[in-house]
Amino acid sequence: MKFTIVTVTFRAEDTFPRTADSVLEQTYADVEHLIIDGGSGDAMCRLIEAYERDNRNQGHGHSVRWISEPDKGLYDAMNKGLHMATGTYVCFLNAGDKFPSPDTLSQIARKAETACGDNGVWPAVLYGDTHIVDDKGQYLGPRHLTPPETLSWRSFRQGMLVCHQAFYARTDLARHCDYDLNYRFSADVDWCIRVMRKAEDEHLPLLHLHMAVVDYLNEGQTTRNHRASLKERFRVMAHHYGWCTTAAMHGWFALRAMARKLGRR
Repeated sequence: MKFTIVTVTFRAEDTFPRTADSVLEQTYADVEHLIIDGGSGDAMCRLIEAYERDNRNQGHGHSVRWISEPDKGLYDAMNKGLHMATGTYVCFLNAGDKFPSPDTLSQIARKAETACGDNGVWPAVLYGDTHIVDDKGQYLGPRHLTPPETLSWRSFRQGMLVCHQAFYARTDLARHCDYDLNYRFSADVDWCIRVMRKAEDEHLPLLHLHMAVVDYLNEGQTTRNHRASLKERFRVMAHHYGWCTTAAMHGWFALRAMARKLGRR
């Protein structure tokens, strides 16, 4: 099996090297790293070129492909990566995110191959846990939402229980589910739900990996636009689950957030 890792960048000179080094260190050989840059300029291009040379000199079987051109935003860039991907599975690793260890992809591959077994059917989605790190890459703790033992598209009624970067989608399925550019902040939530719905339609399993698969930098477009993101996420959930269910679940979210806040006092 082959992994495609997509990293979207725009003026990410400070954070991209950590992600690039993490992919470069992976002991698993069959890795394709796609860097989709939004036309950052010469400094970013030189950084990517240097990474491409380092990868080639290391000679461990990874491939690096990249483009640098203007786009219509984050999710447009992700769609470009999705349609360039040639791996069995595709995962999106943002600039600043990294793998927890050099053998992360090797561990994921072993678990997926075991699940595939003799019938030769790869799970539609591989999903795992997320560690939160600061801007220096230092571990802060686990993500407060944890993946359920059994995941389905209905699970996201309770929130995005699996971090986008911890969600490995089978590429042949994911290509039929472009990110919806009508959403500015929450197209990743919508995309994950649609991939899982397609998996259910085709009677394909989702595999819980029972391991941390990403160190997630807890800062980004959604964090910087928190209020707008919450409103948009409500729209996404209402589209998939209905307004009544979504309103009821958001009432529960508010109570849960209040309980967490009181618990920290």
